[in-house]
Amino acid sequence: MTKKPRAAVDPAAKISAANPIRSPQMKQADVRPFLESLAAAHPNPQSDLEFSSPYTLLVAVALSAQTTDAAVNKATRGLFAEASTPEAMVALGVEAVGRHIRTIGLWQGKARNVVALSALLIEKHGGEVPHDRAALEALPGVGRKTANVVLNVAFGESAMAVDTHIFRLGNRTGLAPGKNVREVEDGLTRRIPADMLRDAHHWLILHGRYVCKARTPECWRCVGAAWCRMKSKSVPSPQ
Repeated sequence: MTKKPRAAVDPAAKISAANPIRSPQMKQADVRPFLESLAAAHPNPQSDLEFSSPYTLLVAVALSAQTTDAAVNKATRGLFAEASTPEAMVALGVEAVGRHIRTIGLWQGKARNVVALSALLIEKHGGEVPHDRAALEALPGVGRKTANVVLNVAFGESAMAVDTHIFRLGNRTGLAPGKNVREVEDGLTRRIPADMLRDAHHWLILHGRYVCKARTPECWRCVGAAWCRMKSKSVPSPQ
């Protein structure tokens, strides 16, 4: 019996189970200068995922759940060389897609979802990625976070995709404390100035990935430390 693709379960929804430090809320007057400091460190923010179209972006983001962007890029280079359109992906099939992505986490389910979402794009949307949240979230393996990334990166919307890094930063810095992903997303959307909201998605991810790390935040080299509300800043380990 052929297994049906599982319904989308956004991995970000599980983040709240391991709630990070929740600092007092950052003053609204400090939000812009804090983000300006991150912007100065990353003046041309871009996704670390490799893609060439809204479709390849959608697939790459769907594959990135519980996996690093670097691992996804290694897997998709060969995959997209063979199938960079929904039609080609459906023709490639689940088994062949699986051979390309078996180095990433949860690859069996992801392979099924990639082929299924590609088939649904052909059936419902003429092979194009829809510029619509509800339509995106109706695709197999696509949750709110993935939809937000596509809306932000592919279509230029000021959507805030909350991954583990942004959830941690929202709480740790006090930018938008919340006990679950949706609370942090809503807080960020409400508190970040409209002209900064689209790029803030990238600034926060990059800052969380390379500076404000999960285990040991490198506060001593944080450009936004002056506005961060975390009480005990970390210091470098003695050499």
